[in-house]
Amino acid sequence: MRSIFVVGLLAVCVLAGCKRDAVDDTAALGDGTVTISGDDAVVAQLNWAPPLVTIPDDGRDAALETADAALAADDLYATPTSAIPLYLALARMPEHETAARRGLREAQARLLALGAQALVEADEQDSIAGMRAAHDFAAVARFLAPGDDAVVRYLERVDDSDRLWELNRAAERDLQAGELGESGGGALAKFREAAAQRPGQPRALQGMAAVESEMIRRAELAADAADYNGASRWLAHATTIRPGFPTVADAEQRLERRRAAHIRRLRDEGLDALPKIRGVDIARERLAQIIGIADPGDPVANDLRQRIDQAVHYGDFRPGQVFTDALEGGARGPQVVVLPHGGFMMGALPGDRDAEDNEKPRHPVRFERGFAMGVREVSVGEFRRFVDATGYQSRAVRRGFSLAYDERTGNFLRRSNVDWRSDYVGRPAGDTLPVVHVSAKDAQAYVDWLSAQSGRRYRLPSEAEFEYAFRNGSSERYPWGEGTPPDGAGNMTGALDRSPGGRSWGNAFPDYEDGYWGPAPVGSFEPNTWGVHDLAGNVSEWMADCWHATYRRAPDDGSAWVNPGCRDQVIRGGSWASSPAQTRASWRALAQVDTTNARLGFRVVREL
Repeated sequence: MRSIFVVGLLAVCVLAGCKRDAVDDTAALGDGTVTISGDDAVVAQLNWAPPLVTIPDDGRDAALETADAALAADDLYATPTSAIPLYLALARMPEHETAARRGLREAQARLLALGAQALVEADEQDSIAGMRAAHDFAAVARFLAPGDDAVVRYLERVDDSDRLWELNRAAERDLQAGELGESGGGALAKFREAAAQRPGQPRALQGMAAVESEMIRRAELAADAADYNGASRWLAHATTIRPGFPTVADAEQRLERRRAAHIRRLRDEGLDALPKIRGVDIARERLAQIIGIADPGDPVANDLRQRIDQAVHYGDFRPGQVFTDALEGGARGPQVVVLPHGGFMMGALPGDRDAEDNEKPRHPVRFERGFAMGVREVSVGEFRRFVDATGYQSRAVRRGFSLAYDERTGNFLRRSNVDWRSDYVGRPAGDTLPVVHVSAKDAQAYVDWLSAQSGRRYRLPSEAEFEYAFRNGSSERYPWGEGTPPDGAGNMTGALDRSPGGRSWGNAFPDYEDGYWGPAPVGSFEPNTWGVHDLAGNVSEWMADCWHATYRRAPDDGSAWVNPGCRDQVIRGGSWASSPAQTRASWRALAQVDTTNARLGFRVVREL
């Protein structure tokens, strides 16, 4: 004969010591479950019903042995031959009740131990199988002894793990949806809460690492779109996730290298474009892109900005650069120096007692582009090269005379056979002396020849250019300020100068002597701060401008003020025989274009 047992509330009674008649041992339920009411109701995943156990009358001892073997093998509850279902059935049999209860207690302890291991596996290895096993163990333990302190503690641990599991799952869903939580909430906040709930919990830590990784990826995507500020913001968020880990620092270095390479590439594209048509516009676009991604004051941006400014204002040159152009046949043109672009106030200073009306009104002039001016006046040797190459006959050569200094009278008198080859008294001039006895037309012929020989545009200075160079950034009447010039300031009229015949100047700078009566070789005195010699002395110079009695309606861009066919042109700059008033920065005078004398020469300007 076989005995069929349906085990339900029996387990509670077995471990709690209930009376046997508390359950109907013949009331088998068709679905194999037991209905538990009241405070014992739990979610379905914590419900467990023992399987149906059939034990023959003559097999009870064998069933006990099977239960003990199943317990030893950790086969605790899954089948009718598992330990707990057998022990529950045997506990109904008086001769095996004691042994069955002992077995149930040992099985319960083993359940809780295996459940604890399953929780560790679930928490530390992110194992869903471990979590399911922990729930199964919890359901059986709760069935056996819901009020037992150890079981209650285990169930509380399962509840904690459930909350942790769900918190991680919610964080992972946020992460999958792209809700990282960089501004609060989202995946990061949930992973942090999980980590705080279970310090060191691998799933939460891995989740935070995943959020960090996604922020780094977004930083890289921002960098791909040249949004390096956005990339920096993402990395700043990522830095707060796992302080001390090198991941973000490594990403920062990678992105910084990418940004530096991007900046260099933009700079190179800008530099390559500069010499081309619309090159400045392209270079400015690249500069704007660099400024958008570089730190303030970035040296690469500053370099490109300077190169653009240089191209706009100086072409292939730079301020202060001294150079010469090659001429046909292998000769070189006059040495010129690049003057900076900028502005100044042109004309007589307020309160200048020596100022004439033609030096007024004082007005602003601005040069948007630099220009190169002759470092020295054109020399006799340089003009000779022009005449030898072209056979040009100057005005004085054609008419056979010029005005030369007469030592006997101290005046400038007409002398025959005096021309560009002559010095201030009419003797043969050395090649290093400034060429004099040349007219404005002679000077223009020379610069036209230079232009043709070099392929560059040479011309006479505008008087605005001359005064700009004369002042070289100052606003004084004289290059040295006021009063007597310092020693070596230039070849000007000094009260201590003496002619070969012992003459002295009646109107001169007091207590000054330069050692010359007549022009000095070009460049004999120190240049001004812009590198130009003899603007205040040595010889006066022809300008490109036609004469105008005032500056009203004068150009404000530094260009020459020219009227076609004008007969009078401007001369600027003091000479070896000029009064102190004629040595001022604003002094100007007129001369007919055919005028030649021993005080008047010229220098060149080369456009950039």
